[in-house]
Amino acid sequence: MKYHLIFLRAISAIVAFGSFAWFLGLIGTQLYRWFRDGAWTRISTSDGLTSLVTSCCMQDGSTGRMADFAQWLGAPASWFGWHRVLELLPASVSLFSLSVLANFVYIYCSDRLEAQRRPAGR
Repeated sequence: MKYHLIFLRAISAIVAFGSFAWFLGLIGTQLYRWFRDGAWTRISTSDGLTSLVTSCCMQDGSTGRMADFAQWLGAPASWFGWHRVLELLPASVSLFSLSVLANFVYIYCSDRLEAQRRPAGR
């Protein structure tokens, strides 16, 4: 029981702080472009996912689930509403929300581990 809480706490810490670092980097990039060009660069969640999938998980001529997902992000054939949500939702909001959610999981696991360490009478 204890080991899965430790593992989940470690993963949630990595996700929380990693997504928060990406959030800060994204906001920093957008601010830099705004100061340089005078126009806010809009980066949607769909744009971020497309960049992530094509840069880390695919090569030219790839087939499979990631290639299908990248194709769906570019031109959906179904789930049009979900695609629209991903296009409208800023990537910064998605990253910050992911960071907050992962922090909740981290705090929950930490509390459960602390409760297991305490004697039953306290």
